[in-house]
Amino acid sequence: MKITFLGTGTSQGIPVIGSTHPVCLSDNPKDKRLRVSVLVSWGEYNVVIDCGPDFRQQMLANPIPKLDALLFTHEHSDHVAGLDDIRPFVFRQGDIPIYAHKRVVESLKQRFNYVFTKENRYPGAPSVNINSVENNTPFVVGGIRVIPVEVYHSNLQVFGYRFGDFTYLTDVKTVAEEEIEKIRGSKVLVVNALRKEEHHSHFNLDEALAFVDKVKPEKAYFTHISHLLGFHEEVEKKLPKNVHLAYDNLVISI
Repeated sequence: MKITFLGTGTSQGIPVIGSTHPVCLSDNPKDKRLRVSVLVSWGEYNVVIDCGPDFRQQMLANPIPKLDALLFTHEHSDHVAGLDDIRPFVFRQGDIPIYAHKRVVESLKQRFNYVFTKENRYPGAPSVNINSVENNTPFVVGGIRVIPVEVYHSNLQVFGYRFGDFTYLTDVKTVAEEEIEKIRGSKVLVVNALRKEEHHSHFNLDEALAFVDKVKPEKAYFTHISHLLGFHEEVEKKLPKNVHLAYDNLVISI
């Protein structure tokens, strides 16, 4: 299984528009972060988790011949705003399977009604095949069993996903003990670490490190990072040996 980090930034990305913060002015490519998304590939299957406003740019930087499924964690704009850009895949393949909580599907229907409407469809509109995700109900994509993991982003329910030995979580603030049990045994854990200061709806760095220590994966990668976490190279040096900051276009294998 190959994991490609398409984007590792928070909702504004890095650099933030108009910001003079030193991290936003950094020349290090690892300090430049598109909105958070990940590509999971095995065999001939390609699955993308979240499709934010940078999806087109991410696909140009990390081209794939086909998109077999699109999974959504939740409905916030930085995770869904690129849905229209699946059109090239639709034109080649037909309907793209999407997987999401039914609440997220309803939100997508409101924002992208032309994608879901059955009447007077615009001939160039993308089209999808809806699959509702429910907690405690695994599903199969490309022969791999995917386990939804329910977490909370402040008071908003969010799904993370476990593919075999790989677990991907983003926009996490709290996780129930029964959900943590679904994660244990993962060789690789990806989880958000927004900044050093506490945040009302995201793990900060200390909380993310404590979560990794509790789950005990072989390796962990932090994502959904803001400029307030600091320079990539400086933060990376201070992390435990099995914990790393992810960065855009990083590829790992499991």
